[in-house]
Amino acid sequence: MADMSRWRRRLLTLEFTALAVLVGSMTIFRQHSAANPLHPAWLLIPALASLLLFLSFLGLMYLRWVAAATDAPRQGVQRLILIILTITLLALWAYGIGKTWQSIQQSRSGTAVSIVPAVPTGALS
Repeated sequence: MADMSRWRRRLLTLEFTALAVLVGSMTIFRQHSAANPLHPAWLLIPALASLLLFLSFLGLMYLRWVAAATDAPRQGVQRLILIILTITLLALWAYGIGKTWQSIQQSRSGTAVSIVPAVPTGALS
């Protein structure tokens, strides 16, 4: 049990440190404008901070759901649910990072960026 407590403390420290870095970097980057552009490589800081935030969150969920489960059948089901949740969250994170990077590259090249899919004009009538 002491080992779980040590891991929980480490993961909580990582989670809140990553959250502070994420919020701090977003606050600093907000000050940049089109006249004072930010190099896209700087966006790795909030991207990595958000990844560490997700991973520590998932680690804490593992400790609460899977490691704390006492009976084997329940532990297997909870492990499966956590795996599905992990894949989903990391896929959404990767999709968001990819779309952000694509948007930055398109805005730097001067092409229009739209996050809403185009609807054909005849489709609404």
